[in-house]
Amino acid sequence: MKKTLFIFLSSLCINAALSQFVNFNKEGQPIVRLSTTGDAIDAHDGEITYFNGTYYLYGTSYDCGFEWGNKDAPFCGFKVYASKDLKTWDYKGYLFDAQTKQWQCRCNGKTYGCFRPHVIFNKKTKRYVLWVNVYDNRVGYRVFTASKPTGPFKEVKEPHLAVNSDMPTAGLNNGDHDLFVDDDGTAYLAYTDWRKKGAIVIEKLSDDYLTGTGQYVDSVTNGATEAPAMFKREGRYYILYSDPNCGYCGGTGTSYKTASSPLGPWSQPVKITNNSCGGQPSFVSVIKYNAKTIYVYGSDLWNNGAKNEALANYFWTPLEFNANGKIQAIDCSNKVMKGGVIKLADNVIDSVQFTAKGDITGNTRYLQVWQSPMSGNLKEVSMTIFRSGYPDGELVFEVFKINAKDYPIGLPLFSKKVASSSIGWSPNQLKIYPGLDVKKNERLAFILRSESTPLSGRYGGVFGQSPNYGNNRAYISKDRGSTYVLDSGRILKYTVDLEN
Repeated sequence: MKKTLFIFLSSLCINAALSQFVNFNKEGQPIVRLSTTGDAIDAHDGEITYFNGTYYLYGTSYDCGFEWGNKDAPFCGFKVYASKDLKTWDYKGYLFDAQTKQWQCRCNGKTYGCFRPHVIFNKKTKRYVLWVNVYDNRVGYRVFTASKPTGPFKEVKEPHLAVNSDMPTAGLNNGDHDLFVDDDGTAYLAYTDWRKKGAIVIEKLSDDYLTGTGQYVDSVTNGATEAPAMFKREGRYYILYSDPNCGYCGGTGTSYKTASSPLGPWSQPVKITNNSCGGQPSFVSVIKYNAKTIYVYGSDLWNNGAKNEALANYFWTPLEFNANGKIQAIDCSNKVMKGGVIKLADNVIDSVQFTAKGDITGNTRYLQVWQSPMSGNLKEVSMTIFRSGYPDGELVFEVFKINAKDYPIGLPLFSKKVASSSIGWSPNQLKIYPGLDVKKNERLAFILRSESTPLSGRYGGVFGQSPNYGNNRAYISKDRGSTYVLDSGRILKYTVDLEN
């Protein structure tokens, strides 16, 4: 018989009216949203879309170690996740194979990178159309089509746009963009003109959505902006954008304008948040939910301007409108929702959100106490682990017997070294197979440590913010395991499989 003990997070919770998303824990830290595999969602600077009863989250991946400006860093590609309820996300893979020599040459650390996957559906051609922002060509974009929203997407002919069509190839010409489809099926591309220092342009697309038409309005904004997000509500067109522009910055403003036509004229700007709730605006998704139309605002909570943004999180909230159509100031707080459940030994339930912390180096290690609920064989232990930087030591997982004070006794019952190259930059499930026979109520410690030096890099784990129940306690040592201090209010996220 196989028995599984687990810590589970419903990583995004929505009340019946979709009035609040949970983005932060009670300490104000961004929560880590998890997919159904237990891995952190690794999709950034993208969007949520809705096709045929399913929500899709598209974004840029950083798990392989892409670092902006690092010439040795690989390009990871673009990922997609699917959900029926906006809280349970299934990982559906990459939109296309980005590991080819061609795509690495286009997007790796030797270039400015590739970002911002946006997908729309063309009812005439019955094809899903993907636009991504690149910097290896003149136009600044590459276009793909697919028969399914999850791909695989195949590249089509390079698009042509009216703006910057005579500028040098591979320059900073056009940047962040958004795709918008009007009620009559006409599509538009809103994009950033870097030659005008970040002015926003809107251009009508061809009937197949694969290129521009030359019908456009430039200088929707006057500059120092980026990341446009365009939508329509009650006959009025809106465009939100980063104000000012600041890539990977945590805390730029969000402003918006309105118009009666996609090509303007556009109104004067109105700012609805000064810091985008700690991030930078990414999208506004028009979503049907319980027969209501919801306008979901998304902000990328960048990781303090890190060159690798695998640990970046998200702020999602429905926009609120006044009777005259004005967007209300964005409230960055959590008001209503609780954050899922924690389940230990099949009998302990409490509310919890998960956060990531990375400080495992030579001096610092984690200890998680576990008590076996039955006799059997400890087949598997799984923890959600990541690395930051380039640790010069392996991650070591050990199992110890412990005394009444939760200190390790004697030599490890099991030890496993894990190479840094096999651990992603985004938190992922790391599975270890101890194969140890244990007795009912036997108390053990799972220890994570490394001889890595702090300047080279670190390892980290995902923690649940929760009371330290009974024998489910977590400790931290800052002196290479000589002493351990209770990590009050937190426990490591882990799964244990027992078989008798």
